Amino acid sequence: MCGICGCGQTNNTTKLKSVLGQNRHLIKHEHSHHGHVHGHHETERLVKVEQDLLSKNNAYAEQNRAYFQQHHIFTLNLVSSPGAGKTTLLVETIKALKGRFPIAVIEGDQQTEHDADRIRATGVPALQINTGRACHLDAHGIGHALMVLGVKDHSLLAIENVGNLVCPSSFDLGEAHKVVVLSVTEGDDKPIKYPDMFHAADLMLINKTDLLPYVDFDVERCIHYARQVNPEIQIIKLSATKGDNFSAWTDWLAQRI
Repeated sequence: MCGICGCGQTNNTTKLKSVLGQNRHLIKHEHSHHGHVHGHHETERLVKVEQDLLSKNNAYAEQNRAYFQQHHIFTLNLVSSPGAGKTTLLVETIKALKGRFPIAVIEGDQQTEHDADRIRATGVPALQINTGRACHLDAHGIGHALMVLGVKDHSLLAIENVGNLVCPSSFDLGEAHKVVVLSVTEGDDKPIKYPDMFHAADLMLINKTDLLPYVDFDVERCIHYARQVNPEIQIIKLSATKGDNFSAWTDWLAQRI
């Protein structure tokens, strides 16, 4: 059992699917955090599993980070609950920035290639990682995905993590920034319900603002909660579908790239 989340995989493999959508690799995880742990000292063993898991992941993340820096690849780790609008955000971001610099995308989902197919339709290379029963991407898998995807130097790499506000907060992928996407169709108290994620993020995007007249979501209260957890977090309010204030997001990206 994973010391972080309790997720598990029956066959202990993660499927990487190529840019063209064909099965390209089956990667065997070297770590064993998806096996069940039982016994008299279960709590102590779980803590040890968690420490070993995060230590190994962090080592892979540092390797990824060194590669990104060496090749001038600006990398984002997009995290959110399911349905917050990460893929739509990426599609519209690609439309706005395509042609200014190379863009590539790594998609993380438990099953299907639907999101990667949406990205590929924009003409940008995308690789799908299907995690099976695991609820987060890890740095080891990202390192393999980099080699398969062939990310160009001086480019933007967007990693869309599995929809989950718990485990991805603990797993560094080597990214420059974690960006948490929160839609107004969710609760405005998400930042204090899931503080680890909002503490780990450098930027919060409050998405689907065009729906504010129709939902019970207090933007200022949400911002207050987010800054209560992370005083340094930057915040942009936008609508990916309608384009409201979308330039604030693309400007944020362009300045850092």
